Amino acid sequence: QVQVVESGGGLVQPGGSLRLSCVASGRSVSIYNVGWYRQAPGKQRELVAHLTRDGNTNYVASVKGRFTISRDNAKNTIYLQMNSLKPEDTAAYYCNVASSDFTWGQGTQVTVSS
Repeated sequence: QVQVVESGGGLVQPGGSLRLSCVASGRSVSIYNVGWYRQAPGKQRELVAHLTRDGNTNYVASVKGRFTISRDNAKNTIYLQMNSLKPEDTAAYYCNVASSDFTWGQGTQVTVSS
């Protein structure tokens, strides 16, 4: 079973940056597609960044040019670098590993506010 623990969230002012980390256990995630999702209060969970095992990336339009997804296979960790943060980026962020036995983590809260 693939399990993850997300961290790195917090309170940041508009225009600030955060780097989220997602440490996976149970199996190497290097062979899987991975992604970051977010869920704001009262809204559905949405995929914001996706990274294939071949290194191809895709982003939702609202974060393109500001967020960067990456992975460190040696550390079995997935990252989301978030720059130029906006209040509308406020949400709980979750990482995902496209494994059939993946278990969602607790997520990490990001709050963008002055």
